[in-house]
Amino acid sequence: MPLLLWCGAFLGGCAGSKSVSVSAQDERLAYMGRVGKPTAETTELYWSGTSVKLNFEGTGVQARLKDNTGNSYYNVILDGDSITVIQPDTVQKLYDLAAQLQPGKHTLELFKRTEWDKGTTTFYGLELAPNTKLLPAPAPPKRRIEFYGNSITAGYAVHDYSGKDSWRGLNTDNYVSYAALTARRFNADYTCICKSGIGITVSWEKDIMPELFNRLNPSDPASQYDFSRNPAPDIVVINLLQNDSWIINLPNNAEHKRRFGNARPSPETVAAAYQNFVKQIRAVYPNAHIIAALGNMDIVKSGSVWPALVQKAVEDLQDSKIHTLVMPYKNTPGHPRVEEQQAMANQLITFIEEKIQW
Repeated sequence: MPLLLWCGAFLGGCAGSKSVSVSAQDERLAYMGRVGKPTAETTELYWSGTSVKLNFEGTGVQARLKDNTGNSYYNVILDGDSITVIQPDTVQKLYDLAAQLQPGKHTLELFKRTEWDKGTTTFYGLELAPNTKLLPAPAPPKRRIEFYGNSITAGYAVHDYSGKDSWRGLNTDNYVSYAALTARRFNADYTCICKSGIGITVSWEKDIMPELFNRLNPSDPASQYDFSRNPAPDIVVINLLQNDSWIINLPNNAEHKRRFGNARPSPETVAAAYQNFVKQIRAVYPNAHIIAALGNMDIVKSGSVWPALVQKAVEDLQDSKIHTLVMPYKNTPGHPRVEEQQAMANQLITFIEEKIQW
């Protein structure tokens, strides 16, 4: 996937012999995921899987972007098929999303493949090539699905087959995560609230998911998401505890000490914390199906106590719309690669079709 770094001058307008500018908040653009709108002319993209979709007729589209770190990557999906990649700079530039196309109608999606801690991108709008016009926004999906997860859900190192299990460069790609694959299978609106290293009781870094799940801008504790702003998801998938399962056994870890002191938390403490988080999700989404998932790393290997802990925690909630799904242990080093993410997606899709009949 070649990295597109072409840029040019930002002009303005609509279809005709000159290039045309389109505001980032034009009603003909369709956003997925939690996005911020700090001004009337800009949109901020934080979370993995956040996307901007558009329909257009013509030969080319550019986007004006600026990233606060320069470490964010985006997939550009043209007509649901061709994928290229851009890496926005730390200064405002124009980037080709599609160029020198055959005249006609096209669809395009700008999809954030990297995690929020790698960078926040400001989207200033589009420039349309001469004789190109924006068409009405894609119809909103009838289904909605939301994920809360860690590096597995983020698609961390999914393309790294070197054995280094590195997130760097193009290795991380939420677009091929089991979460995004499942959303596309059902043609569902997709929101992904994820962070590598995060847990429910303890994380490798400061924040835990119960403290983070309700933020709009994940980097800002004061930035609160308005759960009533958009239609509620039909399904919420929670796939957490992998990091908890490691850190609670590391009494010298700084975050272990900060959260627990010198004592290892009991299974009852962890189960109660898990239940409380599920209750937090239920409180904001009272009618959604919730899938309490685990897998596919060593939290589900043979002999692990974690699947039974989650199953018992869910049973004790006595909520018929909360389900448990344990995905098989992949039994390979590092994080799940593309084919292992696909296997997870296949299992989740089958589970949804059979248990929820979406």
